[in-house]
Amino acid sequence: MNDETPPLTPHAPRERFYRRERRSVPVARAFTAAALADWGIRGERADDITLCVDELATNALLHGVPPGRGFRLHLRHAGGAVRVEVHDSGGGRPVLDLREDGDAESGRGLLLVAALADKWGVGERDPGKVVWCEFVMQRHASDT
Repeated sequence: MNDETPPLTPHAPRERFYRRERRSVPVARAFTAAALADWGIRGERADDITLCVDELATNALLHGVPPGRGFRLHLRHAGGAVRVEVHDSGGGRPVLDLREDGDAESGRGLLLVAALADKWGVGERDPGKVVWCEFVMQRHASDT
């Protein structure tokens, strides 16, 4: 019997479940940074993706994960883009708050995601929802 785990393919999707705990956000951020490094994605774009994971994970914990539950982070690199999905089992749908309130201490997470990602949205899940964002990777002259 072979007990060795086969190596992941270069762009294999990455997925992990997180409990409803504050420490889940930095752990999800580190998990994302490691996946991006494995995929050869570095620099500003990697920072943008990691920041968006931080925001979506925080939103899931604050608004989307009922007590006793958790959230799932799914990362995929395919077709020249990176897709981030945060699955939670809570009700409601996140809404982009465009009100200008310079004194607000929260509520800017989705504004950051909308500004940094090329696309974002919310999908249905039973129970709950999937909040996702996508980042198109720039092709370099050496890639053609």
